[in-house]
Parts: sequence; structure tokens; C-alpha cells
Amino acid sequence: MATRTASFGAPKREGHDSSVFYSRNLYQGDFESLHRLLIEIGVGGTRRKIPFKPLQDWADRIYCHTSEDMRHVPDGSVALAFTSPPYNSGKEYDEDLDIAAYFGLMSRVGAEVYRTLKPGGRYVINIANLGRKPYIPMHAYFYLIHTGLGFLPAGEIIWQKSRGANGSCAWGSWLSAKSPRLRDIHEYLLVFVKEHFSRPDTGTSDVTREEFMSSTLSVWEVQPESAKRVGHPAPFPMELASRVIKLYSYVRDVVLDPFAGSGTTCVAAKRLGRHYVGYEIVPEYCALSAGRLQKER
Repeated sequence: MATRTASFGAPKREGHDSSVFYSRNLYQGDFESLHRLLIEIGVGGTRRKIPFKPLQDWADRIYCHTSEDMRHVPDGSVALAFTSPPYNSGKEYDEDLDIAAYFGLMSRVGAEVYRTLKPGGRYVINIANLGRKPYIPMHAYFYLIHTGLGFLPAGEIIWQKSRGANGSCAWGSWLSAKSPRLRDIHEYLLVFVKEHFSRPDTGTSDVTREEFMSSTLSVWEVQPESAKRVGHPAPFPMELASRVIKLYSYVRDVVLDPFAGSGTTCVAAKRLGRHYVGYEIVPEYCALSAGRLQKER
């Protein structure tokens, strides 16, 4: 049976009808507007100032509020931000933005993340490239946006989600050079840092020797999470969040997720003895995150 673009989860692709995906504003937008946006982003950008507040006044909670304005979080207070932003590919929570508007949102959130990070703090972004006609290298635009904001690129991890393309028959022209299609079995984790490649402060690391050796390789093989099990259209796996947190933060650091979704980053942070802050604009997902965190007590 032929499949279609889905708004919840990731179905198999057999005789796949992608017309819904290609009808989205992502493919109708003006790429020249995106290029103008990239030029207009000044290094560092204009940022608000949020003074120091005691940790107990703002951490260890989910804010049902846009991360374009993280007024609750003081300047220079977060050690690690890890997120998987909306891909703008047609999931239930996507707003169907054109490409310039989408990266305008990413730049506003990125500026706020930069403000909240400590010197040497890390921002790790999980993102996938999209489409085939044409292929949109989303990760390349993320580099342009975030280096424009002042972030320093510190490498990228290939998240290999499977060894083969099980259930995927989207080959394009079968056994022919006419129009073959590549089938993605990976996503990216882009690693950015603020000001310094090394943390100037000290703390307790809980990563084991074996974990450190495997996590410092550029390819991570981690199985995807089930959307139905978690109750969110596109959750990333707990193992992925845990590996990032143990590699890039100390125990008792603050970990931020500006697109918290089902709360996986925050749950992983709590399990690993870190403080957490999550931002999410969908009330149902705010409640889902809060429920998952409450179970961790």
C-alpha cells in the first residue's frame, strides 16, 4: 500500500506520495529572503540583559512560553543547551513557515541561547536535511545562522539511526540511473560553543572511560524513539540526550532545551544529576513533559 507524508511519527516509505510535503511553504518560499536574513544577522546580535537570580528561582521547571524570549533564565547561567528544533517538515506542531521565516525563528532562539550560556558553554542541535527536489541542506544553514550569532563551531556528530533502510522503498528510479533517490538513515548533531572551546570552570564529570571513547567518535549508532510510545510526533531517544549531557556537562550543571517537546532532554538531565530548564509552546507537550519529570522523583 502506498504511503504519504505523515504529521505524527515516521512511517515506512513505499510507493510514497510526497505531494503534501512539497506543497508546504518551505518549498514555496523565497530563498533570496533567507540570504538577506543571513547577511543582516550581526555577529553577536542584539540581546536583552537578564541579571543573576538564585538557581531555585528559575531552574528545574518547564516554561510554557516561547524560547524567543527566555526572560526567566539569567545571563551566563547555562552550561549546555541540547535540542531538536521543529524541522518545519509537516509534523503536528509545525507552523508551515517559509524558509526565511523558519531561520528567522532559529536565529532569535539562538541569540537567546547564546545569552544564557556560560563562557565555554555548548549548544548542540539535532537536525536533519530535508527533501530531494531540491535537497535542502538544513545543517549548512544552521552553521551560517549560528556562526553569525557569534557561536564557534566545534564539530558534528552523525546520528546513525539504523544500519539499513528497513521499510523504506523510496529508491526513485528502481535499478536505473534515470532518477535514483538517496534514503537518509542519519541525522546531525551540530556542536557549537560560546567564546571558548574549553570550559574555563571545573566540575565533576560522570562519563566512564568506555562512554568517553565511544562518544568522542563522530558517528553514534542510536536507535530512534517510538512516537506512539512517548506521545509526541518526533521524539529523540533518551540515550541520545544522555550521551550529549554526560559528554558536554558536569554534574549539577544547568541543561537547557529551548524546544522541549516531550521533555526528553530535561528528563535525562534530571536522571543524571543536572538541573534543567525547558521551553515549549504547546500546552499538551508542556503537560507531557511535566508528567514525565514527576515520575523521576
